Amino acid sequence: MTEVSFSQSVKEEILSKINNAAKAEACLYGMLLCANELSADEILLLTELDKAAEFFQKGVEKICGRGVLDIHETDRGGGQVMYSLSVNTAEAREKLFEHFGIGDGRQRLRERYPKSSLYPQMTAGMFLSCGSLSDPNKGYHMEFVMPTLELCNYLGLMLIENFNMLAKNVERKGHQVLYFKESDNIMDMLGLMGASGSYFDLFYVKQMKDMRNKINRGVNCVNANIEKSIRAAEKQIADIELIDETRGLDSLPDNLREIALLRYENPDFNLSDLGAALKPPISRSGANHRLQKIAAIADEIRNKQQ
Repeated sequence: MTEVSFSQSVKEEILSKINNAAKAEACLYGMLLCANELSADEILLLTELDKAAEFFQKGVEKICGRGVLDIHETDRGGGQVMYSLSVNTAEAREKLFEHFGIGDGRQRLRERYPKSSLYPQMTAGMFLSCGSLSDPNKGYHMEFVMPTLELCNYLGLMLIENFNMLAKNVERKGHQVLYFKESDNIMDMLGLMGASGSYFDLFYVKQMKDMRNKINRGVNCVNANIEKSIRAAEKQIADIELIDETRGLDSLPDNLREIALLRYENPDFNLSDLGAALKPPISRSGANHRLQKIAAIADEIRNKQQ
């Protein structure tokens, strides 16, 4: 069995968090904008991820109907498969362009699509099509190999203006590459795109690297404390996401919804940080008590789903 790369696992997690039609459409839009070919004569997506191929197929067929895609699989050896998905009729291609407001040269004809609340899913779709991420154990590097300078500038400006994330840009072999090399920026991007589990995986690796550089004694104790803190926060975010997907966060009382949103937006905060950031501030034990109430609600949902 072929080992799944960190980049592939991030993409799989991104797709697993697409939980409604609006998010799915914004993600598909991002995939189309950065597809391998996008013109009136050809729409082509190449991907090594079967789940990305399935998502693209489902989204395109929802808009254009069944039978509009030619799908081929190429064995690349070592258990790797390249999926090629091509929109096979001019009518279907035109329908996709009209649906999303895309013009020649990947021009975005509808500047307000998608709405800003769906920028994370659009960014995730771009990453699915043209993004990659190195194994954090070997180094920190995330990049988007963008098909045009206009799209590269659009993504870069959108990230800085809406999320205060500054990416760097370089031209490589005729492509515009938008990239991040700082671990904190990459973690922010993972969180933005919905890959909270991968965020914690990278955070854990970073903490271990930093710790090895700073201390030689007490490693096992510190390691256990860091891992315990990370896994606790990861469980809390999983509980919050479950409630959001099933009942919606608006179903929570105001005090629980406030700390749920704060925890989701600040996965690296400890309990004291969370309590201090609330208005009015509460104690560490008070923050823990609220999160335990959220956990109880999530457990109730899980029990009903069994």
